[in-house]
Amino acid sequence: QVQLMEAGGGLVAAGGSLRLSCAASGSVISFSTMAWYRQAPGKEREFVASIVGGGITNYGDSVKGRFAISRNKSYTVAYLQMNDLKPEDTAVYVCRFRSGRDYWGQGTQVTVSS
Repeated sequence: QVQLMEAGGGLVAAGGSLRLSCAASGSVISFSTMAWYRQAPGKEREFVASIVGGGITNYGDSVKGRFAISRNKSYTVAYLQMNDLKPEDTAVYVCRFRSGRDYWGQGTQVTVSS
């Protein structure tokens, strides 16, 4: 059984930064894809960023140039560095790791005040 736990969310003023982390525990395996999604109240879940084997990254259009995804060497922790945060970035951020099947975290709240 694999569990994912996000951390690092909170309240920040517009223009500020936060760093989220998502750590896998339990029967930890090597994940082929590590990704972040977010969901704001009343909106559909939105893709934020992903990183795959070889370190290839991909970003949603709304966060390009401001967010950066990375991972640790053992491929068990993913990070999301969020800079120049805007009120529209307010959402619950959830990580998804893939290894044959998808594993999802519970989410962490990010609130950006104007």
